[in-house]
Amino acid sequence: MNDVARLAGVSHQTVSRVLNDHPSVSPATRERVLEAVRQLNYRPNAMARGLAGRRSRVVGVVSFDTILYGPASTLLGVERAARAAGYGVSIVTLERVDHTGMVSALSALADQSVAGVVVIAPQTAAAAALHNMPLGMAAVAVESDVGGEVPAISVDQVTGARLAVQHLLSLGHRKVWHLSGPRDWLETHGRIDGWRLTLEEAGLPAPPLMTGDWSARSGYAAGLELATRDDVTAVFAGNDQMALGMMRAFHERGIRVPDDVSIVGFDDIPEAEFLSPPLTTIRQDFDEVGRRCIAALLRVIEADLREGPDRPAPNPRVQPALIPRASTAPPRA
Repeated sequence: MNDVARLAGVSHQTVSRVLNDHPSVSPATRERVLEAVRQLNYRPNAMARGLAGRRSRVVGVVSFDTILYGPASTLLGVERAARAAGYGVSIVTLERVDHTGMVSALSALADQSVAGVVVIAPQTAAAAALHNMPLGMAAVAVESDVGGEVPAISVDQVTGARLAVQHLLSLGHRKVWHLSGPRDWLETHGRIDGWRLTLEEAGLPAPPLMTGDWSARSGYAAGLELATRDDVTAVFAGNDQMALGMMRAFHERGIRVPDDVSIVGFDDIPEAEFLSPPLTTIRQDFDEVGRRCIAALLRVIEADLREGPDRPAPNPRVQPALIPRASTAPPRA
């Protein structure tokens, strides 16, 4: 900051006012300081600025070790939103999603004096670890039903599943199978509930539930099993990777998609539109999840600074969207 001040011919206090967008600086002086910032490629340290203002400009994020598209995209959305709001990001990755791991992660972030914490907790164990936990800091949970004093931001999984099943029913299918994700994932339960509810409203029985592990391999195994039946015309897969594996199994068994069986996935991975045929799926807006998450966290932080009696209410769930493509069609005659 002193280097910027010397180059601009102003005091370091003036540089500080410009960087914090203080109104007491003239336009000419502001431009001179900003030009010096550009020339020197000066980047203010978020933690140092936070300490100087008695408020950290770093958000902690607790995530878990995964390469799955949904959680990884959620993490990216949160990180983008935090940086857009002017906050640095410190990420702690859990190898084990349990109470001990969560306490250790929060402790590590507390040692960094973060302004608040975002916990990406899509599994039941992670949500349970947050219940009644004395965080001692502002916190928001993502893809969780933690409840209590911790606001939770998530995609409406039930609505997403309903969109998938309603699409298949609108094409004329009268039986829709479902390959779910692992039972210890909260999103799995929301998608199962939406599938069952939509069939019940249509007066149709739900076929036996099949369970996968989010992987294409588990979708492939389920596809081989379904290929032995002659009453399968439509399948709602719990995510796009499982749908991909199922499409491969059907292809090997001479079952055509969508001529013989229609398939709907969930997530809208970047590759979905390039599969053969392109995959009909449910899109989740992970950037919107990130924006709402950081907005909710900042409201909690402000409430803590004001020592307000109540914490903000959680936002409504982010709404998913149906992306129709060529993997669905009316059932064969």
